[in-house]
Amino acid sequence: MPISHKGAISFGLVHIPVALHTATQDNDIRFNQLCKSDLSRVRYKKVCAGCGAEVTSNADIVKGFEYDKDQYVVITDEDFEKIKTERDRSIQILHFTDLASIRPIYYDKTYHVLPEAGGERAFSLLWRAMLDEQKVAIGKTVLGTKETLLCILPTDSGLLIETLFFADEIRSLPREVNLPEPAEQELAMAKTLISSMDRPFEPAAYHDEYQARLRKLIEDKIAGREVVTPAAEAPGNVVDLMQALKASIEQQGKKPQRAPRKKGAS
Repeated sequence: MPISHKGAISFGLVHIPVALHTATQDNDIRFNQLCKSDLSRVRYKKVCAGCGAEVTSNADIVKGFEYDKDQYVVITDEDFEKIKTERDRSIQILHFTDLASIRPIYYDKTYHVLPEAGGERAFSLLWRAMLDEQKVAIGKTVLGTKETLLCILPTDSGLLIETLFFADEIRSLPREVNLPEPAEQELAMAKTLISSMDRPFEPAAYHDEYQARLRKLIEDKIAGREVVTPAAEAPGNVVDLMQALKASIEQQGKKPQRAPRKKGAS
């Protein structure tokens, strides 16, 4: 797994050399854009607006900030590095907190955190202390050209880092909604339905079913087979909220209960 970032976690006066590895991957099926008339690939070129020539090498491209109409100041990689402080080059733990205090809307991207050579002992100490105290750490660092807010989370086997959005990057609700107070009987039924559907989260139990159907669609078209539309599920005729809740609870009761997992099963 390639390293996304190298640095150090600063924990008081303790510095722990670490490397961040991207923890997730995109498994979506990719499509190319084709010209409708002859199915040739549609390609995009980088063209200089001044001379009209195609720019084929990244070495011929620089970063520029437009400070006035068509007026740019060029910022080089060396310029970016010059303004970084030592604190920017490490992951500074600002404080510790409870995981429940962070709203899910702030989470962005996940990284595995691994100690670099010489940092194993301090890494283990930080991990175990956070795990025992059931705390996560809030920190900051500069990734690329952007200061990034971070949450360091202990897991059963090590540490994860979640990049977080800053408060001014979170959009407010597009409009306020006045929610009616639910009837007591309906609320009790809804809680019963939740209880009947309550079970542990097991990641391996969930699969991207649409991607599987999309892959079969592609295979069928390649083989010249007819694409068959799945049978539509019969729509429910229940319009009353209480009836819908009762029917949902009855439906859950008819489903076979999953056998309890054996100890040690993964």
